[in-house]
Amino acid sequence: MLNEGITMADLPVHTIVFEILTRVPAKDVGRSKSVCKKWYALLSTQDFVRIHCSRSLVSSNQRVLLIDDLTCSVHPIIFQSNDYGPSSIVTFPFHHHNNDVSILSHLNGLLCVCLNHTYELLLWNPTTTAFKHLSTPDSHGFYINNLDAIGLYVDADDDYKVLHITRRSGVLGVYVYSREVDSWRNIPFITRQEYLSPHFNWSAGTFCGGSLYFTICECWVRGTNVVICFDVNSEQFKEISFPPVPSTGMVQGVLVNVKNELHMFASTGMFEMTIDLWTLQGDYWIKVLSCPPIPPISLSLWCDITHYVTNGNWFVMTKLGKLFTIEMDVKPFECFYPVTWFRGFKGAVFVETIVSPSI
Repeated sequence: MLNEGITMADLPVHTIVFEILTRVPAKDVGRSKSVCKKWYALLSTQDFVRIHCSRSLVSSNQRVLLIDDLTCSVHPIIFQSNDYGPSSIVTFPFHHHNNDVSILSHLNGLLCVCLNHTYELLLWNPTTTAFKHLSTPDSHGFYINNLDAIGLYVDADDDYKVLHITRRSGVLGVYVYSREVDSWRNIPFITRQEYLSPHFNWSAGTFCGGSLYFTICECWVRGTNVVICFDVNSEQFKEISFPPVPSTGMVQGVLVNVKNELHMFASTGMFEMTIDLWTLQGDYWIKVLSCPPIPPISLSLWCDITHYVTNGNWFVMTKLGKLFTIEMDVKPFECFYPVTWFRGFKGAVFVETIVSPSI
């Protein structure tokens, strides 16, 4: 923002270039780096990347990435028709086997992915194609499906970090990777012993308001369901109660960050499913809205569902296409908000940015 009375002509060229280029699309910034050495240096500074990222977090820069057995494709979102636009094929810049890449978490244009044949973790920006291997010779950065949980976050020092929760033979370990120092370290985590059981499913972490949140859901009817909160600056954990949903069927909680407030789509039922939207205020959940029971669908499809909201409509999605559209009487959201979790880890919603996986 320019102060009143100051025009662009009054500003130095460096400032004008900075202000303009922090507002252009990420791919154009990449091309602009080749203009000259001064531009390359300017566009590579952490201040430029941080401000450009903050200005890129808008619906028009959001993309859906889908992986199948043959291709990895990126789709723009057409908000007028609530559909995907024409796809572009993405070539993985790292070695893989038959697209065996699982997407575990995303934040500000970075994806945390796992190579299923080696269990290695990577940070990858699909817009710039840059990536960083996180696995180390001392066994850090290896992910095991159905046992581990991953969350991406940014701390108060603007350091991008990965929280990796592991369960190995009934022992829980918590490790933090720092992009700034390029290393892993262990941190303590005091929790109930029962959460170490494979009968509990841990979600990916959802970053919101300086904390990472995970749902922990027991794999049977009337099982225990809780939310674990990790304060990214104090590195302390605490447990938050699940919303007061019926316990007469299976329960699934999907977390989403909406304008830096944590929300949960809580799905309950067996043959018919009811979905309620809740928002977290302090340590308590407030119901925002409900939808009528969804007609009977198979349990396998029920487990494939994720959600997003746009233009006053609420969409319940499978990983590969739209399943239901629910028109809401109230319109609490103005644009598209992604959910971290996709069944099978074969999809993600990300924002095109120039954030780098490494310093």
